[in-house]
Amino acid sequence: MLNFEGTKDPIIMAWVANLMFSSRIESAARNLGFEFVLVETVSDLISGDSQGNRNSFMDRITQLGPALIISELGDDDLPWEQWITWLRTASSTRRIPVVCFGSHKDVDTLQLAKAAGADAVLARSRFFSSLPETIQKYAYRIDVETLAQDCQGELHEQAKAGIDLFNQGEFFEAHELLELAWMEDPSVGRNLYRAILQVAVAYYHIESNNYSGAVKMFLRLRGWINSLPGVCKGVDIARLRKDAFEVYEQVLAFGSQHLTEFKTQSFQPIVYSDLAER
Repeated sequence: MLNFEGTKDPIIMAWVANLMFSSRIESAARNLGFEFVLVETVSDLISGDSQGNRNSFMDRITQLGPALIISELGDDDLPWEQWITWLRTASSTRRIPVVCFGSHKDVDTLQLAKAAGADAVLARSRFFSSLPETIQKYAYRIDVETLAQDCQGELHEQAKAGIDLFNQGEFFEAHELLELAWMEDPSVGRNLYRAILQVAVAYYHIESNNYSGAVKMFLRLRGWINSLPGVCKGVDIARLRKDAFEVYEQVLAFGSQHLTEFKTQSFQPIVYSDLAER
């Protein structure tokens, strides 16, 4: 089940069956301040039939939100090529960096990994000789201190107008203004605007009876909203996280066949204080 839980330590996920390799990766990851999740077998990550496999894979990946995935090549028991393809063809996961390593002699497999969408494909010896540097280079890590500082600032004027439209139920129009605020703000604090606009788009899809679009947007939302502190630029993010998660659970409960029964009264307004007026 997808959760919106707020900030947490970044995760390195390893698709590695060889325990000697995985222990070295875990040690390097933890020394750099990352949590570590090991996937040794398919059942560690997914369950269900053919379609269920992809659904449970996506749910687990978006739930954990890894900062980096490291995959060992050459193990036939782990369908790394299919998994990388799934990552790259979903908007909620395509930004997750993937680094693969394998035998330098198996050129065809190395090329397959690159073609599937891996960000880096390294020979095994090179990978382990530069493991800490590779993690630091490719892992996506938000500067929490800078984000916290940015969140002390004021809302962009376009964002204020967008939130007001959101609270009036004008979700498409709210998205447009929040997108402008996001594009005009160069700071890491602009993640706030991206998070809110994705809630707006999810709600718009619900009103349009677009079950697939709503679920996909909620999956994409998690990576943005969970990086934010409880309050950012005067916006009560903790409450917005809670409200969005409750709506998401209702959408799943109704399913694609009964989404028209969803009551839009469940959409709660965004609470924020205008720091400029204090």
